[in-house]
Amino acid sequence: QVQLVESGGGLVQPGGSLRLSCAASGRTFFSLNDMGWYRQAPGKERELVAAITGDGSTKYADSVKGRFTISRDNAKKTAYLQMNSLKPEDTAVYYCSAQAVAAPLYYTMDYWGKGTLVTVSS
Repeated sequence: QVQLVESGGGLVQPGGSLRLSCAASGRTFFSLNDMGWYRQAPGKERELVAAITGDGSTKYADSVKGRFTISRDNAKKTAYLQMNSLKPEDTAVYYCSAQAVAAPLYYTMDYWGKGTLVTVSS
């Protein structure tokens, strides 16, 4: 099993910045494939914010292009989401996701963190 733990959320003013981290860990060997950040605001469906493949290819939701940057450190098995020029509409619970193969399994499964709250408000 792979555990994902998000950190870095909090309260920030419009125009401010936050950096979210997602650290993966497990008691057995595991290999991370694609990783991503999702968010869910009250009354809305969960949406993909940004995704990154194992070799570093990225994609973003139109609403965050030019403001957010996803990255990963494979040695640390950690993904990041740098959020700049934050807007009130960015307020949501942000979830980290990862596709991984974890011993003793030999196939890919999806894993999710518990989420971290980002509130953008004056």
